[in-house]
Amino acid sequence: MSCGEPHETDCSEVLDHLYEFLDNEMPDTDCTKFEVHFEECSPCLEKYGLEQAVKKLVKRCCGSDDVPTDLRSKVMGRIDLIRSGHLVPEQEIAPIVPTTPAPQE
Repeated sequence: MSCGEPHETDCSEVLDHLYEFLDNEMPDTDCTKFEVHFEECSPCLEKYGLEQAVKKLVKRCCGSDDVPTDLRSKVMGRIDLIRSGHLVPEQEIAPIVPTTPAPQE
């Protein structure tokens, strides 16, 4: 996605790190670059607003649910593998399936 205009911070960089920005997990200098980019680029600002809304909706609907310990461990293990370079996000990986059974109707 790009608005077609040149920016100091490329749209692909902004979109690749959007969740880090949303979760306040990046340095202040990078946050400032992203804020400037959003002021200049309406497609990225729209994507940011959409992802922010989805995040709020998930938090409201699922925020009080406890995450199974084994699921949290699996997710954190995959994150560690990706960060160490042993697994790239594009690799085919088996889906994480919660161990809690679905409610019966």
